[in-house]
Amino acid sequence: MAFEVTEELKIDFERDGYLLVRQLFDTQETSALLKIAKSDQAILQEAYAKKDASGGQSKLAVRNELDDSPYAAIVRSRRVAANMQRLLGDEVYHYHHKMMLKEPRIGGAWEWHQDYGYWYNNGCLFPDMASCLIAVDQATKNNGCLQVIRGSHKMGRVEHFKTGDQTGADLERVAAALERMELIYCELEPGDAIFFHGNTLHRSDQNTSDNPRWSLICCYNTRHNDPYFQSKHPNYEPLEIWEDQRVSEVLLST
Repeated sequence: MAFEVTEELKIDFERDGYLLVRQLFDTQETSALLKIAKSDQAILQEAYAKKDASGGQSKLAVRNELDDSPYAAIVRSRRVAANMQRLLGDEVYHYHHKMMLKEPRIGGAWEWHQDYGYWYNNGCLFPDMASCLIAVDQATKNNGCLQVIRGSHKMGRVEHFKTGDQTGADLERVAAALERMELIYCELEPGDAIFFHGNTLHRSDQNTSDNPRWSLICCYNTRHNDPYFQSKHPNYEPLEIWEDQRVSEVLLST
C-alpha cells in the first residue's frame, strides 16, 4: 500500500517542521534511480559548486522545468506531490528540483539555513512551501546527512547572510535555537525521504567518508502563495500528479 499522510502525521509535521518516511521508494525503484543518476552526464555537466565557510565544496544541479526525465516523474508522483498537498493544506506546484552531489572526502557542508530565507526574495509572501528530500545514496553522519532543528519553523523567517559562497541563517539565532530545541540527524537509507517545511532550519556537515551522498530534492510552492513577481523559479502552473505505477514504470524502463 502506498504511503499516505494521515491526520496524525500532519499534526507531527506541523509540530516538528519535518516528517521522515522510510522506503517512500522501494529497493527496485531506488536502485534504478541510483543507476540513472550516476550515469547521467547532463547532471554532471549542469552541477555547480558552492563553497562552505571553510572552503569545502558541494555540488548541485537545479532544474526549474519538468521534462520527461525520471527526476520529473518523481516530482509528479502521487506519493510525493499529493502528500505534500496534505501537509501544506493547499494545491502545490513544482517550484524546482535539484540533485545534490556530495562526493567522498571533498563534499562540503551546507550552512544552517531556511529555504524560505532565500525564497522570500523571489516574491513569495508566505512560507507555505516545502521540500521532499529523497536519498539516492545512504545518508549517515559520516557522509554529511541532513540535520534539522525540530520545531524551528515556528521561529518564522530568520535573517540570512553570506557565508562562503552560500547564504546562511543568523548564527546567533541558530545558537539560541539549538539551546532550546532538539537537533536531529536524518540518517537515511536509499529510498527514504524527509518532507520539511520552508522555515525549518537545516544544514549538513562535510562528507569525511569514502562514500558519496547524493539526494534528489523536490521543492514545491502552494497555489495561494504564487509569487507576486517573476524570478528564477517558476510561478504557479498546475501540476499533473502521476499515479505511482506510472512513475515506477518510468524509473524501471529508463
